[in-house]
Amino acid sequence: MKLLALEPDESVLDMGCGAGSIAIPLAQAGHSVIAADFSPAMLGTLDAGIEYYGLEDLITPLELAWDDDWDLVGPVAKAVDVAFASRSVTTTNLKGALAKLDRTARRRCAVTMVANSSPRYDLHLMNAIGASVTCSNGFVYAFNILIQMGALPQVTYFESPRRDTFDSLEAGVTDFSRMLEHGNEDKIDRLRDYIAQHMIENPRAGEPGSKGVPQGRYMLDHVRKVRWAFIAWEPVSAPSS
Repeated sequence: MKLLALEPDESVLDMGCGAGSIAIPLAQAGHSVIAADFSPAMLGTLDAGIEYYGLEDLITPLELAWDDDWDLVGPVAKAVDVAFASRSVTTTNLKGALAKLDRTARRRCAVTMVANSSPRYDLHLMNAIGASVTCSNGFVYAFNILIQMGALPQVTYFESPRRDTFDSLEAGVTDFSRMLEHGNEDKIDRLRDYIAQHMIENPRAGEPGSKGVPQGRYMLDHVRKVRWAFIAWEPVSAPSS
């Protein structure tokens, strides 16, 4: 929200809003928000949050996917001051997605994209057990596409910490084994040995975690960090006549 650099009372499009983790605070700060997502379940959770916080006049939910025809079901051209997608650019047509944000915004656009390995992976752990990890270059493609569109994108990098907790060694192995794919399936014994050597007591066991679920008894002795690229630009598309 700080990187968005919104001006007072500006309207925004939150594309891929999920349950409203950004849309709701923006509305509470006085911004009118079009909160769009392709998932009816997410929008249902958002609706509950809107009602709970009394934000019906500030948040407009919209069922919308990147691959939809926005001329038919999306916000009209230049409908908002700022259009952004935070960690939600999930489409095979990246150029089309960036263009849709560009056409919707009057002043500023932004996307947040992963800038190393997928958030599903613990890069420190994977390197320690000799597992291969494919890093995402989507943010590089986005930057280059924006240059080709005539924009002058600005990039800011930041990291978000994550703590994975579990209640036993085997529970930890089961949880982290989700990372062992694409040829890493034979690293399960190395994974078990690593967790056994690096699991420590979690001083916040039982307290709600980031997703509201009670934390487990153990955690690893390092913090998992996910690096993100925040890419912002001034819209280059002209208002429709």
